[in-house]
Amino acid sequence: MTATDVSASAISRARREAADRGLRIDFAVAGMLDLPAGQFDAIICMDNALSHFDTQSALIHAAHQIRSRLKPGGHFVASIRDYDQLIEQRPVMQGPSFYPKRIVHQVWDWQDASRYILHLYLTLETEAGWKALHYTTTYRALLRAELNAALLAAGFTQPARRMPQETGFYQPIVMCANS
Repeated sequence: MTATDVSASAISRARREAADRGLRIDFAVAGMLDLPAGQFDAIICMDNALSHFDTQSALIHAAHQIRSRLKPGGHFVASIRDYDQLIEQRPVMQGPSFYPKRIVHQVWDWQDASRYILHLYLTLETEAGWKALHYTTTYRALLRAELNAALLAAGFTQPARRMPQETGFYQPIVMCANS
């Protein structure tokens, strides 16, 4: 198994957690456009990462790169927000969500009809008291038809979507095969 992320700190944390659990995983700092060499049975891309590609051509390029790393018959699985609904609602915030020693909420600052800056606020309980963190990133409200078109343009076959009520996962899941 190989795991990648564009964040070096996320990879460091994943290495520690894998070691704590006795798991053997190869880790690399890499994005979808520079995946490690090799051929994989499956590539899994979760938590709305595909929405970081701000143009259709960039998304198609990423889909080609992902497909190039899959063995014939391999599978691509991704999760993505249901933007077909969200783009009509244009929510301005999500949350808060409460976890042990952590509160999370988001503010969505819409830039235009399909792009927004996501402000992620984390409030963490530490030994010294509560600490607030703020992160931002830009997302494209990627519609189902746009994602399907990119996957088909890259040579994937029959993209299928499973909704949260069917899977129990909090985001829709898209799956397709490498022909």
